[in-house]
Amino acid sequence: MSEKVFVGMSGGVDSSVTALLLKQAGFDVTGVYMKNWTKDLPGFDCPWQDDFNDAKRVATQLDIPFKVYDFENKYRSKVVDYMLDGYRQGLTPNPDIMCNQEIKFKLFLELALSEGADKIATGHYARINSSGSPSRLLTAKDQNKDQTYFLYRINRSALGQSLMPIGDYDKPSIRKIAAQNNLITANKKDSQGICFVGKVGIKDFLLAELGPQPSGQVLDDKGLVVGEHDGAIFYTIGQRHGLNIGGGLPYYVFKKDMANNIVYVTRDLDQESLWAKKINLTSIHFLVEDLEDIKPSDQVMVRTRYRAPLVPVKSLKKSSDNLYMLETTEEIRAITVGQSAVFYQGETVLGGGIIC
Repeated sequence: MSEKVFVGMSGGVDSSVTALLLKQAGFDVTGVYMKNWTKDLPGFDCPWQDDFNDAKRVATQLDIPFKVYDFENKYRSKVVDYMLDGYRQGLTPNPDIMCNQEIKFKLFLELALSEGADKIATGHYARINSSGSPSRLLTAKDQNKDQTYFLYRINRSALGQSLMPIGDYDKPSIRKIAAQNNLITANKKDSQGICFVGKVGIKDFLLAELGPQPSGQVLDDKGLVVGEHDGAIFYTIGQRHGLNIGGGLPYYVFKKDMANNIVYVTRDLDQESLWAKKINLTSIHFLVEDLEDIKPSDQVMVRTRYRAPLVPVKSLKKSSDNLYMLETTEEIRAITVGQSAVFYQGETVLGGGIIC
């Protein structure tokens, strides 16, 4: 009897090909559309209905059963509110990471298993090695598309109950497979922007959800007023664009003072606050045996934001109950509170923590 796999189908080409590959491999496949967000925003229509229709059409093309899981209320509380609370505090949280942790590899997995699935599958560019115990999360073959940065907070047991078949392919190959099998999503553009509201930019989303924010001063690294911001929550460390400060060399955000509603900028890329070798982490999550003491000989690398280069780790040590001190061998630019530091050893994802 074939293993029963529920595939999260978003209406995009990646999850469409995921379902196709698993069916071709002999699995008993059921497609599932997760209805996480349906709210329109001013000037932007939420694309969920189009995505749902595309997912359903692909399921029909593949002749597989199709379900809808309505997670909208849980998504709001676990992902959206988490993100909004972070921005209110002046952080730059990552909703995609929380979505994977709380929705796709928790709620979706639990409900799928309760309805008879043996495993779930997603269209992530990552790989899972289940030959040992525990299962290991590995980087994708296509390093330009690798999504393991967003997956490091998955529960260890969930890894052993999940499949990510497109991690062995690059993007052009996925589109080619879709076209060869006449899938209607073969040429569908990849979604951009926030994970759950498509083309809407983060500032537009925050304005719609939180309303206009109090304006305040923009100061340079000498304490001189160089402009005015329209809400400190909209700015992130290292940001260059959208500062509306004219003339000369570009400015970069290097600090925010939320209590006094001040954004600090500099033209000096060597500004001390823009660079760091020592980083505090909280909410550490390990996918392998605990790494409370990393040494240079372990050859562990860290990535501090999606697509950022990997940097060698000098040490990782527990400093208190929920805090760790990460030290790297070289300085990293624009360390951003609320983002994640994710650890790698070769192609294996070890885990990570949230920068604090």
